Amino acid sequence: MSQSVERALAVLPLLAEGAKGLGDVAEALGTHKSTALRLLRTLRTHGYVYRQQDGRYRLGARLFALAAEALEHLDIRGVAHPHLAALGALTGHTVHLALHQDDEVVYVDKVDSRYPVRMYSRIGRPVPLTVAAVAKVLLADLDESERRALAGRIEYPRYTARSTPDAAAFLAELAAVREQGWATDFGGHEESVNCVGAPVRGPGGRVVAALSVSAPTVVVGADGLLALLPEVLRTAGAISQDYSGGTV
Repeated sequence: MSQSVERALAVLPLLAEGAKGLGDVAEALGTHKSTALRLLRTLRTHGYVYRQQDGRYRLGARLFALAAEALEHLDIRGVAHPHLAALGALTGHTVHLALHQDDEVVYVDKVDSRYPVRMYSRIGRPVPLTVAAVAKVLLADLDESERRALAGRIEYPRYTARSTPDAAAFLAELAAVREQGWATDFGGHEESVNCVGAPVRGPGGRVVAALSVSAPTVVVGADGLLALLPEVLRTAGAISQDYSGGTV
């Protein structure tokens, strides 16, 4: 790589720490001030660096606009699908990807299991908020005030005897999921189905999606599904890395 390009790239994370003077930049790069000034002027011309009235330099608006545009056009489904397919091939079980939209959590991708007993779920279909593993993963990342407000306005259907009964229990479970970094649904929606879910994180570390592995109890029990948790977490981490450009 060109030395000038390397130095220019080194300027950006330096200025991300805060505004810096010409001398600070030159010292950090190990160059003369004249060399640093040429780099800063070039970056400034293209909008990647802004010179303040006090003479110090900071990151420019063009850089933030590019980042925002890139994220806007990045499809989490396209990034995640190869990883979901690989996890499905490895485990043989159903794999889902879900997003949080308003007060709904919706499946946006699915890889079917390789055995005859299939889960009935559809892309675009909302999942039960109070029991689904993907819903718990996504909602656990909300700020505390948002979690409490949500818990107070939703209903708590008793799908099975293991369903979350009320707001207090729901908030306690979300707190546990937030702490441990993954979630389960062991017969909370359907007595015969178990599920393990994990978060996919964006560049800022916030949860942007959730993936899960689900299987009927006739195929694998709760303990067997939990044994797959390391692979589920590894896959979620790999998607996070790809989606965030390696910043997670």
